[in-house]
Amino acid sequence: MSSIVRATAVQVTRRLIVLASAVFAVVVAQAQMLVGWGQTPAEFSADSDATLRVAGYAFSIWGVIYVAILAYAVRQAMRQTGESLLIHRFGWPSIVAFLGIGWWVVAAAFDWEAATVVLIFGSLAALLLPLLHNADAIRALGRTERDRWLVVWPLALLAGWLTVAAPLNLLTVLTGNEALPAAPGPTVWAMLAVVVVALVALGMTARLRMLAYALPVAWGLLGAFVAEQERNPPLAYAALAATAAVLVGAVILTFRLRPGVERANAD
Repeated sequence: MSSIVRATAVQVTRRLIVLASAVFAVVVAQAQMLVGWGQTPAEFSADSDATLRVAGYAFSIWGVIYVAILAYAVRQAMRQTGESLLIHRFGWPSIVAFLGIGWWVVAAAFDWEAATVVLIFGSLAALLLPLLHNADAIRALGRTERDRWLVVWPLALLAGWLTVAAPLNLLTVLTGNEALPAAPGPTVWAMLAVVVVALVALGMTARLRMLAYALPVAWGLLGAFVAEQERNPPLAYAALAATAAVLVGAVILTFRLRPGVERANAD
């Protein structure tokens, strides 16, 4: 899976768009915080978090994600980086995801609630589908291959966090507009979201066989436990149980169920 094919002019153009979209996502987020136009993402999330909330510190993971996606994008802009299968297949999906998270910051700042839901779920889908489609190629990556660390890890980290953020965003919007169905109750809806997020994380890890996707999911679920301890203990401990299940399950799936090609490389 080594990147040995020289990129064509068309591929170089796509790579520059990848870089521009990654820079756009980072700059928009930083500009919003520095200039202070509209709501911050944290303020948007806290506006109607009566159903489910995540501790504010958990959102610091964006710093790690932004560094990772910039590393992914900058590497592609370097002339010596060849056109590998995964660089090729994730190029346009990553552009969609980066533009989506950038415009989400704008939508949240101006409280365009419906737009935030469309953008965050669209960005998540743009990454989940190619991750699933290319799972075999991802599992075949060697431990030291650059595509593992500079393609799959950055995009899986972003996808994992969006897996937590998307249902949280949806519940926030539904709660704020009093559109969340009364039955079976807010706590049950929140617990259902926690369970679904955990199951998706374990399912994705079973396909990818790496921790990149599960770690931000566990981080977000732990943030839900911290935020809900006093307000809603049953929900908090459901989130804690989900955190433990994701972490333990991900470690087992990653290191105990390695595909044959990786086992052969390890021997």
